Parts: sequence; C-alpha cells; structure tokens
Amino acid sequence: MWAIVPAAGIGARMLADRPKQYLVLEGKTVLEHTLHRLASHPRITGLIVAIAEHDPYLPALSLPINCPVHLVSGGAERADSVFNALQHLSSLCNDDPWVLVHDAARPCLRHQDIDQMLLKLISHKVGGILGIPVNDTVKRVNARDEITDTVCRQGLWRASTPQMFHLQALKSALTIAKEQQVIVTDEASAMELAGLKPVMVEGHSDNIKITLPQDLALASLFLQLQDREM
Repeated sequence: MWAIVPAAGIGARMLADRPKQYLVLEGKTVLEHTLHRLASHPRITGLIVAIAEHDPYLPALSLPINCPVHLVSGGAERADSVFNALQHLSSLCNDDPWVLVHDAARPCLRHQDIDQMLLKLISHKVGGILGIPVNDTVKRVNARDEITDTVCRQGLWRASTPQMFHLQALKSALTIAKEQQVIVTDEASAMELAGLKPVMVEGHSDNIKITLPQDLALASLFLQLQDREM
C-alpha cells in the first residue's frame, strides 16, 4: 500500500506568507507531521508527494527516512496532482496496489483510522474513504443567506482523508473526470462519476484539515492530546 499526498496548493484562506502545509505546528511544518504519520504506519510501503514547481520550502524539510519518499510535480487542481502521482507510482509498481490519498493539511491522522480502513476495505472491490457523520443541524440558504430549508442529516457525512482505492481504478476514474471536464474535489467523487460506490469508514473527529488560521491552534491541541495517549 502506497500513500499519495497532494501538496501543491497555496492555501489562500490562511492569509499567510506561505502555503499552509509549510506553516509551523508544534516545532515542525504541517507537512512534516503529515508525512511522518503516514511513513510510520507499518503497512505503508512508500510516499508520493506532489509539490508545486520550484517549491522553495521543501528542501528545508526533514523527510521520513524509514520509507521511500518520491517527489512529483503537482498540477493546477488537486486531481491533476493526484493523477501525476499515480502516473509516477505506475512506473514503480508492476502490480495494482492500494493507494491512500491523504490531504497535506491533515497532520493529526491516527494510525487507528488507517487500521480501521484496512479492516473494512481491504476485501472490498472498490475501496472507500474516511469520514465523520454529520451531527449538527444542517440548514440550506439562498443567495441572501436566508434559511430556506432544514436538511435531514440522516445519512449525511463529512468527507475526510485518507481515501483508499486501487491505483488503476483511480487513474481511470480521474481520466474520465478530465475527459468530461468535471472538476472533482476528492478522489471519491471521481470514483462516483465512474459509476462506482465507495464505502464510508468512520474516523476520529480530530483528523481536522487546516484551512483557517484558528485551525492551527486546534491542531496543536489535538497533537498534544494524542501524544499523551501514546
């Protein structure tokens, strides 16, 4: 099983002087935390990291040394970066391995969540994704931010990562999305577009994605709490 980390984004909503994956969190960059979490899982063979052209920050990082880390050029969209990583992985593998695609800005991933995905998905013909059931009341609003409807939350989940699919099936699904000029925001969307039905696997709610400035403080708290549990 290989892990792919699309890390070519700029994270504009953070309003920072650098992409969010290179902001400092508990003494390391966000990306370093993410890569080390993945590399330290015993079932992961190696990492493929998609970075921006002429990335000035990556050379200063402490990359994992306990498993191979391959760097590829990212693309304009997340799907482009993932596809480039899959292309590179195809040149490294003669078989069709499982691939975990994980957000660069999710540094609090627990090994237990990866274990749970493997337990539930390893025998599944499609694969699936990590997620969290929606517990809050959900409202739909119009263009003036007026509430028009209260949405039934039964069966609603917040999609997370990792997202776990076979290499060739995911490559094919992303190709279909590109040919149909559909911008997919995650890998499961591409698989759904290809007519497949990924499985949702419940994960921990502390596997947050750093998007806004206040998320850094929350991620710091979660990492501290996780360290105490070990």
